[in-house]
Amino acid sequence: MLTHQAIDRRRWIQAGASSILGLGMSHLGALRAEGAKQPIRGSFGRAKSCIFIFLSGGLSQHDSFDMKPQAEDQIRGEFHPIATATPGLQICEHLPMLAQRSQRWGLLRSLTHPSNDHSAGHHIMLTGRSTLPSGFNPNAPTRLDEPSIAAIAGVQLAAPNNLPTALCLPESLVHSTGRVIPGQNAGQMGPQHDPWLLQASPFDNQSYGAFPEYSFDHQQRGKPDPRVFGVPQLGLGADWATGRLADRLGLLQSLNHRKDQIEQITSNQSLDRYRAQALTLLTDPKLQRALSISQADPKQLERYGNNSFGWSLWMARQLVGMGIPMIQVQLGNNETWDTHGNAFPHLKDKLFPPTDRALSALLDDLQESGLLDETLVVVAGEFGRTPQITLLEQHYKLPGRDHWGAVQSVLFAGGGTAGGTVVGKSDPRGAYPEELPVTPERFAATIYHLLGIPPSAHWMDASDRPHAIYHGEPITELFA
Repeated sequence: MLTHQAIDRRRWIQAGASSILGLGMSHLGALRAEGAKQPIRGSFGRAKSCIFIFLSGGLSQHDSFDMKPQAEDQIRGEFHPIATATPGLQICEHLPMLAQRSQRWGLLRSLTHPSNDHSAGHHIMLTGRSTLPSGFNPNAPTRLDEPSIAAIAGVQLAAPNNLPTALCLPESLVHSTGRVIPGQNAGQMGPQHDPWLLQASPFDNQSYGAFPEYSFDHQQRGKPDPRVFGVPQLGLGADWATGRLADRLGLLQSLNHRKDQIEQITSNQSLDRYRAQALTLLTDPKLQRALSISQADPKQLERYGNNSFGWSLWMARQLVGMGIPMIQVQLGNNETWDTHGNAFPHLKDKLFPPTDRALSALLDDLQESGLLDETLVVVAGEFGRTPQITLLEQHYKLPGRDHWGAVQSVLFAGGGTAGGTVVGKSDPRGAYPEELPVTPERFAATIYHLLGIPPSAHWMDASDRPHAIYHGEPITELFA
């Protein structure tokens, strides 16, 4: 379902739990007008959309995109590097499809920030701010948080035909204890600017990965995975009523029959254009098709992988085709990539296969449709993993790596970035940046720059105070 945080009912139309009406879309939806007044330099504004793929838990750089085959055993790990289509570039042997497509993506191997904590790391990477706000609560999102990159992009950009500007799928990021992880929403901008959440994947505190075929449990407790990937149902809350439409509207089918009346309401009742967008969205058949796995071409689903990772990236691709500018995709909830133990079998057998396939299919699909040049794809987590392999015997049978904010690898593709490029370098142990250390502020600035958000742009907090969007320079070394 599409959900959004509740907003003062005097200001917004009341919506039920499964409603996407009254989501409080931004009144600050600045287009690229300001950027259009400035000379377009290099890659500025090359991306019309961004798919931000987040690997909650933290991908090990040593075991994926920054292998250290010359290091000692306790650092290099069990996997071997393989050549890619880019001369001199090697990645993990268990990412063969991405290796074949390396000319379509580039790597940043030197992103660094100061935290090894999951909650802080999520906030840092999802917002692009290395310093935590005063009053930061690691146990839940608050309105003291910095706004997420997705929320800022949603405020600044526009989508065609009254569609949403920022959307997250297939789930909210939730810790195994059930607490929601901070950094995902609009924070100080207010709940009306939270990205739309497309909830298609249920939460289970002992189930991880690309279910059903690649689900697993980090601690191998043997509990069945009860999760089922659901097709979102777009509907209105039972209490929705206004003006000439006094009866309750509950189902999408009913809305489709009453579209003319809805359009009359949006013009006669002085609803702002964002609530009008929500009403239009409910009757858009293209969106319904984009969110319906059951209506998809089975060959396409097979190409992406018939699992939650594949389905999520397939939906993101459909939404790009509709012109949605910002789509954040969580490839795994409950800190799926938190490989403290049993790391090597779980990466090899459970995590890398569906990720390699789904991400490769996404890049192929975008390339073949001519959309890759104008679609930025970014893959990152909240941090990397420690150089040293450890064994926590009280929890795991086999070893893994712990949290490590000091360096991680980030993948960029399309949208004005150069494929076959490696930027930055970690030291021989993969512990710290050796060349071109890059902060989360520069990471965020790169996304904003490629999406055409000008450096002079700002966002407004709940007290209408302006705040700068850029807190660093874009990583120009990545640009085509």
